Amino acid sequence: MKITLFAPLDMHLHLREGAMLRLVAPFSAAQFAGAVIMPNLVPPVDNADRLDRYRAEVLSATQPYPFLPLMTLFFRPYDAATLQTLRDQIFAIKLYPEGVTTNSSGGVSDMAAIEPTLALMEELGIPLLVHGETHGFVLDRETEFLPIYERWARAFPRLRIVMEHITTAAALDLLERYPNLFATVTLHHLMITLDDVAGGLLQPHLFCKPIAKRPADRDALLAAALSGHPKLMFGSDSAPHPIDRKEAAFCAAGVFSAPVLLPMLVELFERHDALDRLPDFVSGNACCIHGLTPPSRIVKLVEDPWQVPARYGDVVPFAAGQTLRWRVVD
Repeated sequence: MKITLFAPLDMHLHLREGAMLRLVAPFSAAQFAGAVIMPNLVPPVDNADRLDRYRAEVLSATQPYPFLPLMTLFFRPYDAATLQTLRDQIFAIKLYPEGVTTNSSGGVSDMAAIEPTLALMEELGIPLLVHGETHGFVLDRETEFLPIYERWARAFPRLRIVMEHITTAAALDLLERYPNLFATVTLHHLMITLDDVAGGLLQPHLFCKPIAKRPADRDALLAAALSGHPKLMFGSDSAPHPIDRKEAAFCAAGVFSAPVLLPMLVELFERHDALDRLPDFVSGNACCIHGLTPPSRIVKLVEDPWQVPARYGDVVPFAAGQTLRWRVVD
């Protein structure tokens, strides 16, 4: 049996820099026509020179695949001249609350103070991507951020706001209330709960932010994805860290899922008799929401079992050691 997908897109991807970028980028480029590239590097991607150099590095690492890096800027209080200059070079601007996740120490601390920049983004048609968490109790952080989404959705009705890597049923409920709210969801949040992370021995390679939630939340996200929800896009949030940063006292947050994304998505949707909904989840919805025209690319998968390696370089992948039924073929 074969599965064919036209121009799949990963709407949330961490590629890092240097040797790590060169290690992980080919896994994404082999499966996807393009991806939204996260800007939380050190230093962050927040100016024209940094943007140009990082795009060039990504394109070099993804050769020879026809891969479109949809570049983002790290949120700053940019002025109109800067945004107008960079508008055609970026896909979106990514907002991180200060200190809420990896490399976000320079993020936003006052959500009200940034609204002039949001108004400029609305005027210029620049989407806002948000890591929506507070610093409250870890299971409640996403839910506590929802009123901020609601305020912005009302105040800036023409601003496309993407709630990144949502993990809760409450976020899905909010998605229904405002036409300018959209969301991405990861593979791992469709599959795991907090029990998988910390219910027995701690599983550091499943630790991410936002943290996996309750079974009811996981099931709600999965039902929405399987149903073909038109405002829900696939975004892997694949986020590699070396083993010495994961299996450590101060475990870094992030799940490295890039090598297994499409094989596991096909298996998941097939298991629920929803393969006809997969093309929209991994491409069609994003193209409709954002008006994207990705590179013409056909990605084929065949039913051919293979075992996920224990590691790639010094990074442990999602589903390490498991046997998957589907394989991407060139």
